[in-house]
Amino acid sequence: MKFVSETIIDQVIESLDQSDEALEKSDQEMADSQPAVVDFLTQEAFDLLTEEEQDYLLLLGLTLWEAARKVNGSLPVITADALGDAEEANYDVLEKATGKNFQDRMDGFFQDYPQEDLLAFVEDALADEEGEIVTSEGRETLFVTLKTLIDVLDASCE
Repeated sequence: MKFVSETIIDQVIESLDQSDEALEKSDQEMADSQPAVVDFLTQEAFDLLTEEEQDYLLLLGLTLWEAARKVNGSLPVITADALGDAEEANYDVLEKATGKNFQDRMDGFFQDYPQEDLLAFVEDALADEEGEIVTSEGRETLFVTLKTLIDVLDASCE
């Protein structure tokens, strides 16, 4: 996949923020063209997340997909198997992480990562801030899920 820069990510966020109609249109386009991605982002295993976290996960996933699409054009259809394999690999990396806080535990994911701006966007979106909707319990699950999506989008465009 072509590199998705911070500038592109910001443009996509601005575009999705313009109106509820723009957000709904993009959401429907992703649902129509990437059903496995939508299933992955809304799976029952995420019942441990709060409703706000589930909504936020879908919004962040939509943002990643739109940013990838903006740079690469039409994207190949992502499969559930590809998502499952990438997710398993990411949980293996997470299990080996030794940091004490969220940012330290995420360092291993950034080493030589081809889509660093997308991953940094995810990390920043999940960072610990006052009044944030992401709980400390859900933070790593959201990160691994979104990193998995980036990995599979990136691999699908090679």
